[in-house]
Amino acid sequence: MKKDFVFTSESVTEGHPDKLCDQISDAVVDEFLQQDPYARIIAECAVSKGVLFIAARFAANAAVNIPEIARRVIHDVGYQDKRFNARDCTIMTSFSEQPLNDKDRVNEYALSHAELERRLVCQNQVTVFGYACDQTPALMPLPIALAQRLSRRMAAARLAGDIPYLSPDGKTQVGIEYRAGNAHRIHSITLIASQQARECADLVNLRRDLIRYVIEPVLAEAGMPADENTAMFINPDGPLIGGGPSLHSGLTGRKNAIDTYGEYVRHSGAALSGKDPMRIDRVGAYAARHAAKNVVAAGLASQCEIQLSYSIGQAGPVSMVVETFGSGNVDDREIAERLRAALDFRLGAIMARFNLRGLPGMAEGGFYRKLAAYGHVGRADMDLPWERTEVAAAMRLQFDSAD
Repeated sequence: MKKDFVFTSESVTEGHPDKLCDQISDAVVDEFLQQDPYARIIAECAVSKGVLFIAARFAANAAVNIPEIARRVIHDVGYQDKRFNARDCTIMTSFSEQPLNDKDRVNEYALSHAELERRLVCQNQVTVFGYACDQTPALMPLPIALAQRLSRRMAAARLAGDIPYLSPDGKTQVGIEYRAGNAHRIHSITLIASQQARECADLVNLRRDLIRYVIEPVLAEAGMPADENTAMFINPDGPLIGGGPSLHSGLTGRKNAIDTYGEYVRHSGAALSGKDPMRIDRVGAYAARHAAKNVVAAGLASQCEIQLSYSIGQAGPVSMVVETFGSGNVDDREIAERLRAALDFRLGAIMARFNLRGLPGMAEGGFYRKLAAYGHVGRADMDLPWERTEVAAAMRLQFDSAD
């Protein structure tokens, strides 16, 4: 039975300390893979006050200045005042360079994609989830889709000079009222915006500017306006001055729900940022999203969750579970069989299908760093391979022929 409920999801701007750490971690991954597509790298960050700590473990034919990458990201995000900035920030490091296995690397370069897919096995274990639904054109849940749009627009308003007194750190939250399981109206919108200085603007002007330059344009684009009962909260605890690491700490991987589905459905507890493509806990989440999106795009269900479980030493998942929450036009087990026939969920196959090692060298400004803010899935601003629906038509034909 479909229920009536209100569901909220939150998002943060790229200046939030957790997202700053994610971007630094992924910028490091980009740099290693740009120099050596077969590099192995794991990078994690923590930040608080004026101190940034970076831990990295890597094996690569590359010379990477990790602290310099961190300073560049801090500057690009917009932290340039005395409280926290790229020049004065203290950077502490803990690096572990692993020896290269030259024999394995020579073989890996020489192997065909088919042979590579067969030989690569997972070196960690994880259960990952992917989800898609028909609530938005991107096949994402509406609460997280709107929350991420608001965060992105808040950052854009600062950079464009529409609201120049904002600092890089901000947070949004959107509540959607569902009736009979369907998105019905916007229940509430919350924006938490930090300002560069106390004298920049009072809360009346802040509210006016955020409604004009952020909330109204996003809702107009979404085609779902607020109504007279929509609650809007803007800095309900009062002014927030400075924001960022000078006020609260950050850590790589702490915003997994924001990075995926906004807690609307399940997600893995493993961080997505700071990991090279050999990490199945990262790329498996992309493969699961790809599968779920193709199921919904094929019209086999109005919502779909894919669960993939991987074990150390295995090339592919040890189990796959499909859940369509009663919305499927065919049995969930039948959908799972069609996915197995259409897509290869082995580690090597995922890497090859999405070109995960090559993308950082092809994208200006890197690839993974761009994923580290505003979500790893459901992105309309990036041509992400796991957002494509290239197998939906074939799966739909199977459905039609079965009828």
